[in-house]
Amino acid sequence: MAHELETQNGVASFASFREPAWHGLGTVFTEEKNTAEMLVAANLNNWNVRLEELEIPSTLTSDKNYSYVVRTNPTDKTQTDVLGIVGERYVPLQNEELFAFGDNILDGGGRWETAGSIRGGRVVFGSLALERETILDPSGVADKVKTYLLINTSHDGSIAIQASITPVRVVCANTLNLALGSKRGKNAIKQSFKIRHTQSAEGKIAIAREALGLANKYMDEFDKLAHAMIQKEITAQQFNEIILAAYPKPDKDTKGAIKKWTNKVDVINDIYTGEFNGMIANTAWGAFNALTERLDWHRNARGGSNESLLAAASGFDATITAEKNRLLSIVKNTLELV
Repeated sequence: MAHELETQNGVASFASFREPAWHGLGTVFTEEKNTAEMLVAANLNNWNVRLEELEIPSTLTSDKNYSYVVRTNPTDKTQTDVLGIVGERYVPLQNEELFAFGDNILDGGGRWETAGSIRGGRVVFGSLALERETILDPSGVADKVKTYLLINTSHDGSIAIQASITPVRVVCANTLNLALGSKRGKNAIKQSFKIRHTQSAEGKIAIAREALGLANKYMDEFDKLAHAMIQKEITAQQFNEIILAAYPKPDKDTKGAIKKWTNKVDVINDIYTGEFNGMIANTAWGAFNALTERLDWHRNARGGSNESLLAAASGFDATITAEKNRLLSIVKNTLELV
């Protein structure tokens, strides 16, 4: 799979700490880096993201003002890149501000794991590894899930400034970002915190810390669910029932629908009993991971662009996150898990 990270003049905008890299991609470094060093390593520093007025042609009229979002090209300072067109309330954010936001949420307590940009520099992200991790069946398969604080934003108005708690199954880099818990309001279990580009990230640190609860509430719920799923043994017939509930066989073979469905089911089965999943293949946890790993790494990319795969596996594709939650509900309902 081609990763299609942003590359300018042969220089990729991505860096990751040690092996295995979070996405299995990019330049690996072996010594921890501070925030400024991480930005340099990922080619994200000194972009000077700014607004330039967009002139409305004389043949058109508008009651609003619009601007180009531009940056100084990271590898050729004589070049200016247009990243998007935004309205008059849009406030640009520097990559340095985004990464300082993430660093300050943890008060310097995390370790930078990855940083990069995709979609021609329009989307920028970084992840901080947290100390907390989940080890399922420690005396048996010892399946490990690590926890990250993911920060991301866009420079074209498509994505807010966001900080999210993201569990990742280490063995296959499967991102398990899920909406957990049913509480609402002040006591709701938060996975993410967003700031619009019409606002400033300054002064939001305390609010973000409180909203995210530094992952504790969210990861407590995740731990309970994951342990319950790995302890729930299932049969081959039950796994097949889960697949059929998630992806019913087409009634008609329109435009090769049967073949596409068969290929999808074959991929899920291969993952379920494969190298990264074989030890947990007889559990609800194994079934769920087979379904979600296919979404992260084995499906056809939307629009033929593998950038969408990287976005989903990084944890900031809302559509894929919603699909993972749908699959979780199917696994729980099929197996009657509470």
